[in-house]
Amino acid sequence: MKQTLGVLAEKLGGRVLGDKSIAILNVASITSTAADSLVFVEDLKNLERALGSPAAAIIAGEFAANAPVSKPILISSQPRLTFARAAKLLYDTGKVLSAVHSSAIVPASAQVGKNVAIGPRAVVGENVKLSDGSTIGAGCVIGDGVEIGTHCRLDANVTIYSGTTLGDRVVVQAGAVLGSEGFGYVRDSQTGRYEQFPQVGRLVIEDDVEIGANVTIDRGALDETRIRRGTKIDNLVHVGHNVQIGEDVVIAAQTGVSGSAVVENNVIIGGQVGIADHVRIEAGAILGAQSGIPSKKVIRGKGVVFWGTPARPIREYLQELAYLSRAARMSNKL
Repeated sequence: MKQTLGVLAEKLGGRVLGDKSIAILNVASITSTAADSLVFVEDLKNLERALGSPAAAIIAGEFAANAPVSKPILISSQPRLTFARAAKLLYDTGKVLSAVHSSAIVPASAQVGKNVAIGPRAVVGENVKLSDGSTIGAGCVIGDGVEIGTHCRLDANVTIYSGTTLGDRVVVQAGAVLGSEGFGYVRDSQTGRYEQFPQVGRLVIEDDVEIGANVTIDRGALDETRIRRGTKIDNLVHVGHNVQIGEDVVIAAQTGVSGSAVVENNVIIGGQVGIADHVRIEAGAILGAQSGIPSKKVIRGKGVVFWGTPARPIREYLQELAYLSRAARMSNKL
């Protein structure tokens, strides 16, 4: 949706150096930009590249305030964030789809709000609540009694089991499964066979959570699994039963979080991290890719990067690697 740079600056809280009336159609990288595109830079080196590119305008930090203005610059204290927000404004068509496809199954007991779209072959269970402005993609299956808040987006083939609640503005990408039974079994000591422990709890997804493609999140065994406000979960992540994830947590792809683990606010978890049961990751900790956290361990340290298996502060981990490297070289000389 084309907008002038001046209008974007007003909406984004920045100031413009140069022509405010120039029209912006889309966003792009410096290497793929076109004459109607907006780009961003975070240093002087890339500013020079952007000024020499076909881009219509540039988002840059205060370092660009005194630069020669050969093309318009939108000054922002956080160029990358402002660029992301600009993209949302430019790609928001303003059109509200509110159609229920003829092949969708929606029972009379479902409460469907205003401007709700339900795609082809979607199946909505009994007593489901779909709030205003939400979109249900093709082939989705929504279990009985599920509650979905306002302006949520479920892409194609999402499955949501009964006993699940989604807050407002939740995004769930294709193929995700929410609220399935947890992996909990009790072994009969006499026969050696396993029987399932009850998986009758619920799953609560709070506001502004985004869930990637093919993510699986189990409901609680007896209580609840909860994903708190603003958390972002990458593709192919698994979250086990009774897990508690705090606010503004970021979890990268292929991570597994075992049952009853607690991840506090503002934790960052890299790709392929394995978190065992009853682990606690305290607020602000950072887990590097492929880290392993043993059962019942507590990870503590705001802003501290942990790495390895078992995970420990990266400084300690690198010291151990250096020691092993020196020991190997000494051994080869013997």
